[in-house]
Amino acid sequence: MSIEQTEGRLKKAQAMRMQGIDVYPERFSINHKLAEAVRLEDGITGVRAAGRIMGIRNFKKLVFITISNIHGSLQLLLKKDEVGEGPFEHFQNLVDIGDFIGVEGSMYTTGAGEKTLRIEHYVFLGKALRSLPDKWHGLSNIDVRYRQRYLDLMMTSETQSRMLSRSKMVRAIRRFFEDQDFIEVETPILQHTSSGALAKPFRTHHNALDTDLNLRIAPETYLKRLITGGFTKVFEFAKCFRNEGISPQHLQEFTMVEGYAAFWNYEDTMKLMREMVLYVLEHTFGTTTIHLNSQAIDFSQQWEAVSFRELIQRETGIDINLYPTSEELILETRRRNIELEHDDIHSLGRGNLIDLLYKKTCRPKLIKPTFLIQHPIDLSPLARANDEDPALTDRFQLVVNGAEIINAYSELVDPIEQRKRLEEQAILKSNGDSEAMEMDEEYLTAMEYGMPPISGWGFGIERLLMVLTDSDTIKDCVLFPLTRKL
Repeated sequence: MSIEQTEGRLKKAQAMRMQGIDVYPERFSINHKLAEAVRLEDGITGVRAAGRIMGIRNFKKLVFITISNIHGSLQLLLKKDEVGEGPFEHFQNLVDIGDFIGVEGSMYTTGAGEKTLRIEHYVFLGKALRSLPDKWHGLSNIDVRYRQRYLDLMMTSETQSRMLSRSKMVRAIRRFFEDQDFIEVETPILQHTSSGALAKPFRTHHNALDTDLNLRIAPETYLKRLITGGFTKVFEFAKCFRNEGISPQHLQEFTMVEGYAAFWNYEDTMKLMREMVLYVLEHTFGTTTIHLNSQAIDFSQQWEAVSFRELIQRETGIDINLYPTSEELILETRRRNIELEHDDIHSLGRGNLIDLLYKKTCRPKLIKPTFLIQHPIDLSPLARANDEDPALTDRFQLVVNGAEIINAYSELVDPIEQRKRLEEQAILKSNGDSEAMEMDEEYLTAMEYGMPPISGWGFGIERLLMVLTDSDTIKDCVLFPLTRKL
């Protein structure tokens, strides 16, 4: 935008003030939202609406104006012989695209079939000092779309629709769990340890306590403490932070929905998650069939369940049970010419190495909703071991269109076994695995007071929205994604 354009708008604002026009008035009373007004019958009078001017088509004695917001738009007709010469000239000379106006008038339909409000009176509601992007070319600069999301929301209908879907989805998820008698709670973001997931935390310093703290990577251990305290069904919309690499499927700051049910196992949760996804689809998009990767996928059909071992063997020919150490598994992947990208692959524990192999060779091929089950125990430090095969855990992940959207398991509630696993994780962390878990004595103390059988689940709002809207990147699914400082 040129300096001349800004100066021109500033001069118009000053001219308004000199004529006694309030450039930034206090309020304007409306009686119809824009999306409602376009559905009104012709002839209805006294319609009051307001919005940002997104289009102006000037003719000699009349002007067609389009005002809009994220919910919709409305065409207006301003005629000189209906509003008077003064207001008509004021609009022509002082009002720009991007400004806000409030209008009152009656509804009619143009010859072209467009529902229009015929202005009887208008009020100026706010001057934009910067010109909007050209609506015909849109906002094509990706960096600008993320840094100035407000412009993206103004100019890009897909962004508007996606963000409205996010709000609908959050509302549907909350309603679903409340209807299932889960209680919504809140747990701390600032924590002494980084428990609850295999991830590297962000660190900060608490000045008053003079201590270093982590921003939570997951709410898990605190939610399970609530089960110890007597809650039986809890869930949380938890803002979480993971200091990991950037990718189309990862955010460093994201919103996780996590919950736990006493006396359940992972199969109970598997059933609940299927019901939740179908509920969310119906209440967000009005259908259980969506298009993913150019395929129409009906989520109401049966979902496949496949074991971790079976999936990797099917896609790579590697039976992970035959390679009990990280080094043996690395050698086998290299023998098969499978390149695993990592800064220091030899620092990874066997669980994280298997996870890396799966993400490289298997996950991208899972398009239809698939339950991935029977994870190796060294990949799941907080999950309950399977009774028949203690090397596996009672866990599942829901994978759709190459992305993990739900993670769930029967929880480990044995404090002796939990201490043993956390000690193993601590050794991995001391050997350089930055994503291994820390020892968490406070959580272990809570476990020692006794826990019932528990099943838990967690998923990211942004990841779920990304998959269900078939978005190219997860940054498209958050209102204000983090960008590099200019």
